[in-house]
Amino acid sequence: MKFIESARPYVLALFRIVVGLLFACNGAAKIFGVLGGGAMPFGSWPGWYAGVIELVGGVLVMLGLGTRIAALVCSGEMAYAYFVVHQPKALWPIQNDGELSALYSWAFLLIAVMGPGAWALDAISARARDRERPRPQEPSENNPLTTH
Repeated sequence: MKFIESARPYVLALFRIVVGLLFACNGAAKIFGVLGGGAMPFGSWPGWYAGVIELVGGVLVMLGLGTRIAALVCSGEMAYAYFVVHQPKALWPIQNDGELSALYSWAFLLIAVMGPGAWALDAISARARDRERPRPQEPSENNPLTTH
């Protein structure tokens, strides 16, 4: 079981990268009409805006940049899609063609809660911030600003 626990950040990273990539592909299909999708008319509600969220949010999640916020926005977008577009047709996702929306919503919620895992740009920027941050000084007899 130690192996499974030690693999956790890497498996989470692979999950984040794959989910983000697939989501970005959905967005690109909606906006640009590529990958077998039909382009939504510019500015059309909600399809074109959903495509923008999917493309930008998917790329951010895939790269691990602003991961938790981007994943939360993507999760909300998919929950909206499920409850507004799919759920009124039937109760269960299998009946209303909402499986993909439901799965994406839960997948992004998991990423938002668990974090990006390994190989995320968030971690690189956090390390850079930590290096730039001044370290607190240890109290010493030679430092007049410390009390004894």
